[in-house]
Amino acid sequence: MASLLELKEIFRNADAVCFDVDSTVIREEGIDELAKFCGVGDAVAEMELVNRLHQRGIHVFLISGGFQSIVEHVALQVNIPTANVFANRLKFYFNGEYAGFDETQPTAESGGKGKVISHLKEQFHFKKVVMIGDGATDMEACPPADCFIGFGGNVIRKQVKEKAKWYITHFDELLKELEER
Repeated sequence: MASLLELKEIFRNADAVCFDVDSTVIREEGIDELAKFCGVGDAVAEMELVNRLHQRGIHVFLISGGFQSIVEHVALQVNIPTANVFANRLKFYFNGEYAGFDETQPTAESGGKGKVISHLKEQFHFKKVVMIGDGATDMEACPPADCFIGFGGNVIRKQVKEKAKWYITHFDELLKELEER
């Protein structure tokens, strides 16, 4: 088990950082945002953090159990390439009627976020991957993630707050940590 100092060192030297989306990068759950047509106006601190990670050569990904169409919109707002988005895809019939979601996506099944991180490590040969999120499925992604950072800036989930070795409530905490190096 890594200590808090070791986790901070992993974060500062990460090859990739993966963010959950709902209640982490955006304030509400995606289904609520769908009704508001993808509003992400409060993503300023998140964008600054993503830009700082990019400046350091750290790859940034969004991994979500939400819907690809919403998450891609969020990615564009915070300067993350849509190729770095892993989420569920909605399916529609040719007449435009909803047909469900693509069950072949790793994020559509239990343990899916961890499967995405394993895939990223294999495909890009990442040695250190960090997962940041507010929920149990984010925490379950470590391992294979090398570090989990619990986030409670929008919603505090008791289980995550109690079990995460590193728990933050604002992305400024991570920005400060990047300045330590």
